[in-house]
Amino acid sequence: MASTEKRKELEDYLKGLNVETVCEEHPEVFTVEAMMPYVQHLAGAHSKNLFLKDKKKKCLWLVTILHNRQVNLNDLAKKLGAGSGNLRFADEGIMMEKLNVGQGCVTPLALFYDKQGDVKFVLDSNFVDGGHERIYFHPMTNSATMGIKPVDFLHFVKETGHEPIIVNFD
Repeated sequence: MASTEKRKELEDYLKGLNVETVCEEHPEVFTVEAMMPYVQHLAGAHSKNLFLKDKKKKCLWLVTILHNRQVNLNDLAKKLGAGSGNLRFADEGIMMEKLNVGQGCVTPLALFYDKQGDVKFVLDSNFVDGGHERIYFHPMTNSATMGIKPVDFLHFVKETGHEPIIVNFD
């Protein structure tokens, strides 16, 4: 399925939840650093997303943090009870299978594809406690950025059957 079709499915899903969004089109980007010049004028919190697995491949984790944060995977593993040294980046094939997105497009907005609830969602507490008017993610494509009000985003996540694990990264 092409990214435009996936984006349309997402937009329809959000519309069905009465979630209002704003979207900024930009050239295709594969890193947060490459994206920021196109979206830095948008007021709110921009995201960096990591798709991880534990060492024994028992758990998959989608970690969404502020775009300018660095994450120590050992420290994060301890916070999540996954044991030090047990988190690694998951293969793109697993990401495609579970979230229907490839590298450069990983987004918590893809959680609506994880019908089995195989992916645990970790969210930087700043997205909900930071007083942001909007928070920004890729809408199933890395050639656009979508803004959503934090309360609407949490409603979306819960409607997908996921309970966000809120973590303070400060």
